[in-house]
Amino acid sequence: MVTNRQPIASNQRLNLAHQEEVAFYLFISPWLIGFIILILGPVIGSFILSLSEWNMAQPPVFVGINNYLTLITGDELFRKSLQVTSIWVFAGVPLQLTVAYTLALLLNQKLPGVGILRTLYYLPSVVSGVAVALLWEWILQPQYGILNTFLRLFGIPGPPWLGSETWALPALILMSLWSTGATMVIFLAGLQSIPVELYEAAGLDGAGQIAKFFRVTLPLTTPVVLFNLVIGIIGSFQVFTQAFIMTRGGPNNATLFYVYYLYKVAFEYSRMGYASAMAWILFVIVLVCTLAIFRSSARWVYYEGGRTGDGR
Repeated sequence: MVTNRQPIASNQRLNLAHQEEVAFYLFISPWLIGFIILILGPVIGSFILSLSEWNMAQPPVFVGINNYLTLITGDELFRKSLQVTSIWVFAGVPLQLTVAYTLALLLNQKLPGVGILRTLYYLPSVVSGVAVALLWEWILQPQYGILNTFLRLFGIPGPPWLGSETWALPALILMSLWSTGATMVIFLAGLQSIPVELYEAAGLDGAGQIAKFFRVTLPLTTPVVLFNLVIGIIGSFQVFTQAFIMTRGGPNNATLFYVYYLYKVAFEYSRMGYASAMAWILFVIVLVCTLAIFRSSARWVYYEGGRTGDGR
């Protein structure tokens, strides 16, 4: 009797496992179908288009890697857009992180009304990008804008800002500090997760406030710095709204951001294949930057158990 029951029990377990497997795929099928149709399909389609010329009015014509060769060797505007975007990323992102981290340190203090201050600093980051662009276009207006009016109170003639090749990009970088509230909140969460016992131990060892910051606070918030750095770089390479609303890439292509130029190539010049090649080059650039940051993180990111990559 025992030998007859064992195969039956084994078959029941197999049937149950098969039913659980079927149920699993049924439950994830909406996401899986959406991923294939809305993400994977367009990604594969864009790569195929990047190897062709297509103006949306006639069938695509296969041209191989000609789009990529033209971009790298013969498109001055492509190089200009890459230069402008690189300045935006490598000057703007560190500045944004520094301002957000400083604000988080200040708002981490136990002060009366600090909760209201946190809310006020965070609120601008939830405002629509178009609304922010229109607001700052008014602030940076040369004759009647708030910023130049304030500078004139001290006898300083304000620059034309968005109308100047020299000042247009710095003005947009300055404007980007408006939305550091979300980054500040993440830094604030990281600061509040540091155990108080570490500060008490550092104090017993004779560490002052500066030593506590460099030996406790900064090392233990490097994982948060890593997160914000990666997210900031990925987002900054995709900047579009400011150029589209405020400057149209001008003056004289001084604010011709990469994604804005990609938009112009695709929807103004109707060169979808060429724009797809630009999108894939952007993907590779962002991927390389992200991998480089993660590769370097083993040397400067610390956790409570030790550095990343030290085997702990």
